Amino acid sequence: MTSLETKIKEVLEPVINDLGFKVYDIIYEKEAQDYYLRVFIEKDEVISSDDCALVSQTIDPILDENDFIKGSYLLEVSSPGLERRIRDDAQLERAINSKIEVHTYKKVNEDKVLIGNLISFSESNIILDINNENIEIDRNNISTMKTVYEWED
Repeated sequence: MTSLETKIKEVLEPVINDLGFKVYDIIYEKEAQDYYLRVFIEKDEVISSDDCALVSQTIDPILDENDFIKGSYLLEVSSPGLERRIRDDAQLERAINSKIEVHTYKKVNEDKVLIGNLISFSESNIILDINNENIEIDRNNISTMKTVYEWED
């Protein structure tokens, strides 16, 4: 999480919690010519469009008041979905014993995309179980990670 995203989360998280939701992630990124501030929320039940609208309407004036982002951007509030980006240790902790997909800069075991069960992690690496083999991946070699949803038959 960038320092900007961290500042925004520190201000918005208590407000979002008071509405009955948890912040899964906050991402500020550029897509094509536009900048987006994406706030991903969750709760025990399914997130509805009304939930997203409520959070958006509540946090929009707070964002304007704090003026974290100079210039224009689009605010999006949504559920993180079934396949969730993993960007920090708290998200990694929640993904222990779950299947994740890891994209690397350099090949690990002849692949740049690895899918396996997350066994553990540390500040310097993660360990995936891939076909009953523990594969250690240097965190500096990881470009992106996400959970993998497995559909039931």
